[in-house]
Amino acid sequence: MAAKADRARETRTAILDAAERLFAEHGVGEVSNRQVSEAAGQGNHFAVGYHFGTKTDLVREIVRRHVAALEQRRAGMLARIGGSTELRAWVSCLVRPATDHLASMGSPTWEARFMAQCNTDPILRQIVIDENVAAPSMRHNLEGMFGLLPGLPGETRKERGDMSRLLCVHVLAERERALHEGAATPRSTWEATAVGLTDAIVGIWLAPVTRAG
Repeated sequence: MAAKADRARETRTAILDAAERLFAEHGVGEVSNRQVSEAAGQGNHFAVGYHFGTKTDLVREIVRRHVAALEQRRAGMLARIGGSTELRAWVSCLVRPATDHLASMGSPTWEARFMAQCNTDPILRQIVIDENVAAPSMRHNLEGMFGLLPGLPGETRKERGDMSRLLCVHVLAERERALHEGAATPRSTWEATAVGLTDAIVGIWLAPVTRAG
């Protein structure tokens, strides 16, 4: 029984790895479950359905794996900043778990491009948002950040939240792609990328609010 369970875990991991790479390269809608099964080395073309269900379920599991990888990093960072009154500290806790995680895995990675591909589909985008917001460290992070922005109107908060999320997703994806292709990048390291992203996102949140006429 233990050996069978181990084989099932190995198969699931192989499917998740293959799906993440294919989805990152081609887009979720352009890749079939059969292609994922083949790329994962599975002779059974129904392996994805057997282990995960629908393609949407498979995407959700990949997202959950990423969220779990970031949770411990973010929780540790939040513990270190305590009850900081510096917005930059809270924004850094949003950015650095992802950049540190990507840096730790070397190259190539597929995670950032996978997330960017999910962002093009409304259903998958909402899965990514929901799974991230459900993480305890993310809820703590957002509460701490918004606590420093009490006068920001609700509609502006939502708009700038979307801006920040999109900026982070696509900056990470573009750097990941450039590293994979051996192309030049605006900043030399993931650490430097985190600094630039944090600067930009803090600027978004502290920008003046101009009422449309």
